[in-house]
Amino acid sequence: MRLPKINIPKKYIKAGAWVLGVFLVLIAILGSIAYSKREALLKQMIAKAIKKADTDYGLAIKIENAGFKGLSTVQMKNISVVPKDRDTLSTVADLTIGVKLLPLLFGDVKLAEVALNTGTVNVVLKDSLTNLDFILKRKKKDKKDNKAKIDLSEIAHDILNQVLNKIPDDMEMKNLRFTLNDNDTAKLNFLTTTATIDGGDLKSTILVNDNEATWHINGKLKPGKKQMDVLFFADGKKVELPYLENKLHAKLSFDTVRTEMKSAEYSGDNFKITGSWSVKNLLINHSKIASNDIIVKDAKIDADMLIGPNFVALDSTSTVFLKDAAIHPYLKYTLSPDKIYEVKLHADEQDAQAVLNAFPEGLFESLDGLQVKGKIKYDLNFYLDSSTPDSLKFNSTLTPYNFKIVKWGKLNLQKINETFIYTPYEYGKPMRDITIGPSNPNYTPLSEISSNFKNALLTSEDPSFYTHKGFVEESIRKSFVINFKEKKFVRGGSTISMQLVKNVFLSRQKTLARKAEEILIVWLIENNRLISKQRMLEVYFNIIEMGKNIYGIGEASRQYFGKSPSQLSIGEGIFLANIVPRPKIAMFKFRGDGGLKDYMLPYFRYMGRIMAKRGLTPADTSGYGFYNVRLREGLRRYLLPDSAKVDTAAFDTDTDAPVKMQDESKNLFDRLFGRSKKDKDTTNKQLTVQDTVKKTRKELRRERREKRRLEKEAN
Repeated sequence: MRLPKINIPKKYIKAGAWVLGVFLVLIAILGSIAYSKREALLKQMIAKAIKKADTDYGLAIKIENAGFKGLSTVQMKNISVVPKDRDTLSTVADLTIGVKLLPLLFGDVKLAEVALNTGTVNVVLKDSLTNLDFILKRKKKDKKDNKAKIDLSEIAHDILNQVLNKIPDDMEMKNLRFTLNDNDTAKLNFLTTTATIDGGDLKSTILVNDNEATWHINGKLKPGKKQMDVLFFADGKKVELPYLENKLHAKLSFDTVRTEMKSAEYSGDNFKITGSWSVKNLLINHSKIASNDIIVKDAKIDADMLIGPNFVALDSTSTVFLKDAAIHPYLKYTLSPDKIYEVKLHADEQDAQAVLNAFPEGLFESLDGLQVKGKIKYDLNFYLDSSTPDSLKFNSTLTPYNFKIVKWGKLNLQKINETFIYTPYEYGKPMRDITIGPSNPNYTPLSEISSNFKNALLTSEDPSFYTHKGFVEESIRKSFVINFKEKKFVRGGSTISMQLVKNVFLSRQKTLARKAEEILIVWLIENNRLISKQRMLEVYFNIIEMGKNIYGIGEASRQYFGKSPSQLSIGEGIFLANIVPRPKIAMFKFRGDGGLKDYMLPYFRYMGRIMAKRGLTPADTSGYGFYNVRLREGLRRYLLPDSAKVDTAAFDTDTDAPVKMQDESKNLFDRLFGRSKKDKDTTNKQLTVQDTVKKTRKELRRERREKRRLEKEAN
């Protein structure tokens, strides 16, 4: 179909031509005026910027020479940036910057080209001072600004745009040196010999600590489309970070790291950044993580990051890949009006062996070579509102499907079903070998252990031992709540199953890897019924530390009371259960005459009432055997005088969570509710046990000498 012909009167065409012509003439006149004045305008802008840097940040900026080079390109020479009362931060011999004219008309500054020849960036850390302090200075704001609502999505959008706008289409950088001097103990030196961007192609060569290594950051940059794909690697070796080893005693290295941003745009009220991050042969070594190297062969995350008005989140559409295994994480941190922490993990049903193979090398050494079949699925949910920590939500479920162990690896998880040798460790050193079997006269079968002790220990340590599968979610949840309130680790959530695995199968090293290995082994044992509950409890009762170099209920009952485990009374059972969390302070619970100190009575009544309600012992109004507990006479001579004050924090430092307490031990009340400020202040004022013993011995010797002197004078 032909469109009808439109006839425009000639007078309108002439008028439009005149208007356009006049507009172009005005633009030309204004452009010529601006061109003739541009040098003066440049000097004014530079002077204003220098003054602002000095006023707002205390930066002394000097530029020896600045001028235009072409229509929209500025060249500056001999630039220096010096923070007030600090070392020089940066110097540049020659810097050329060109901007794009069209975006500039709309108020956007986008770089067209950057050329830098010979420059330095020098970061100096001296104690608590650094020449980057100026970054932390805040501008004064009026009350209106303080009340203004902060939108994180807008901030993220603006910052990303600012960064992308500063990536030029063309760049040539030569001899830019970055140095870091950290208290003269750790130093870094990076020399970028060349770094270029040509049509979006990024290439660079960086010399580390002179010729120690050569790094490259290469890739493709498309700032206009909010896209980039960058690869970080080294020539002929791994990328290593010696600064971390010198400063943090941590080793970190990798073959390559790849970062990709695919898009960045608004999704409703949220700003969404989509991309990926991957690493090859990542090596991590730190004493808090593991005692050996942890190697991640191949890891990748496809991430969707959401920044909302008041939160930052990694969306559940993200996927973490470890070899052939995958898991979907969801992380969300809400800043206002109250801080909220959310963590969710979901792994679809997948091959169990693939998951096992996906774990980093060195993480589970005791399970090396383990072969399994079947499938597993995992879900975790954690939610904490800081304003109401008691409402914390936590659940974690690893679900097996036709799961079966086909072949044992380095460790046979059924070894404790037979007689075996147990070696307890203290402070990382082996104490002695103990045979857990009939050939050991102190070994006690479960049937020969008094129910008074069995019931007391299960009540205080793990009431649901016979019904749970290695973990008690409610106990773990309460531990999170208490630790969050105390702002430190004061309570764990270990079951007897976990304590048994920790002591029998694993080293006593306090590392994240050991804890993760403990959790996995407990799951394997409990969910595959490798060891019966009765056998687990029997072994546990025969290996638990119950005093200095005292292990197992057989040794403990004879040491403290001169009895066999089958003869223990209700009071003796409650006492022995009480010392399990902190066994080395057991003797300090007794008075000089062999009876228990009075502060123990509330604990006995509390535990006794719980046991009575469960039908585990008869109700008793006199203290559930408290007054009948008597240390055997042969040990009483080693007791300190009742007046002695003891700082028991000097003991049991080899536990998973160091706990500082006074003579009142870490009983059930302490584990549930922590300690009061009064208790902490009292502990700080007490003598250490070494000083107490030394002082007591001196006083006794002095008294004996005085007694002999008086007897001699009387005769």
